[in-house]
Amino acid sequence: IVFVEQADQLEELAKTWGFKTSDIRQLSKHEFFMPGLVDTHIHAPQYSFTGTRVDLPLLQWLTSYTFPTEAKYQDSGFAEEVYTRVVRRTLKNGTTTACYFATIHTDSSLLLAEIIDKFGQRAFVGKVCMDMNDSVPQYREITADSVQETERFVKELLEKKYPRVQPIITPRFGPSCTEDLLNALGDLAQTHDLHVQSHISENEEEVKLVENMFPAYQNYTELYDKNKLLTSKTVMAHACHLSEEELKLFSLRGAAISHCPNSNFSLRSGVLNVRKVLEHSVKLGLGTDVAGGYSASMLDAIRKTMMASNSLQINKVNETGITLEEAFQLATLGGSQ
Repeated sequence: IVFVEQADQLEELAKTWGFKTSDIRQLSKHEFFMPGLVDTHIHAPQYSFTGTRVDLPLLQWLTSYTFPTEAKYQDSGFAEEVYTRVVRRTLKNGTTTACYFATIHTDSSLLLAEIIDKFGQRAFVGKVCMDMNDSVPQYREITADSVQETERFVKELLEKKYPRVQPIITPRFGPSCTEDLLNALGDLAQTHDLHVQSHISENEEEVKLVENMFPAYQNYTELYDKNKLLTSKTVMAHACHLSEEELKLFSLRGAAISHCPNSNFSLRSGVLNVRKVLEHSVKLGLGTDVAGGYSASMLDAIRKTMMASNSLQINKVNETGITLEEAFQLATLGGSQ
């Protein structure tokens, strides 16, 4: 927005601001301006199976469908075709800014950033890091390689000097990362002052798995916090099962949560209590979480946010639900924050 003025002095405004009256476009009574939609959590490689394969819970869904699909992105031709489609689609859906997970493959992750820049979308792009994956061993990294390739990804992406595309440190989630990897990624984020994205407390099975894998930590949130990955530049997806103590730590660190209601319903992971999160003064935005979520539309994310809130109200968890105005704010300004 360059200026806001009354429209009854167009010739004077044209002289003042240096435009031609022939450049003016009048909006019809059914048209309006609105902020761009901000998708705070989307998996670009999973777009290839959007709308299908939602018959399993999270951990089984990852090993049966997601990891085998993401392994295909070593093929740059396949990656280019899918990544072009997902960026086109999200832009058509009004998503002007997105926070993308790519895959463990550095070159195809850089290709995603190139495609985003070409289409003019604003985005954070993360090369996924994971050095544990016994169920699909062909889709994991050696710890040192993961760190080295992430450093290369960050360096090469920053050297491109894209005006709207930035790298983001992306450990997949607790169960797929060793403590050594998490710590090294935390150091990298701190050294280069980078944003961080991951998943946290999406479903109860995942939370129990993290407790068993990392018994030295009090909870899932502390695992990220102690490894320098919970900062004011962090976005954590889902957070359906965080404790009061964990929400307080999120608030203290200034870390944000991406609410992904479509995915939470589709994979039967849980229902995030948005009202409770906001009462703890935790930053909150909305995400489509393609392809756990079956729609790449942020308008759908707004609708599902309302449904999730209504379900909590029906079950008397909350006395009041989220209003449409609040949901719209989360999809725009909330996401930008």
